[in-house]
Amino acid sequence: MKIEYDVARDLLYIWFGIPGEKAARTETIVPGMHADFDRQGRLIGIEILDASEVMRDRVQFEVALTPAPAEAVPA
Repeated sequence: MKIEYDVARDLLYIWFGIPGEKAARTETIVPGMHADFDRQGRLIGIEILDASEVMRDRVQFEVALTPAPAEAVPA
């Protein structure tokens, strides 16, 4: 996951796929908030226009981390 914020355009983009991947389809969640999907229908990102107004001081992220398998951890 990668989060980008463009101060000049006040645009917040949250990447769930590969950053820079082109969307095959975009759906409006609510006015000013759009979800981008790849060709397989997987969510690749969420765009928030006028982010400072929409989010104000209510930005909160929760992430559940899964430990790497033992064989993937260097000795």
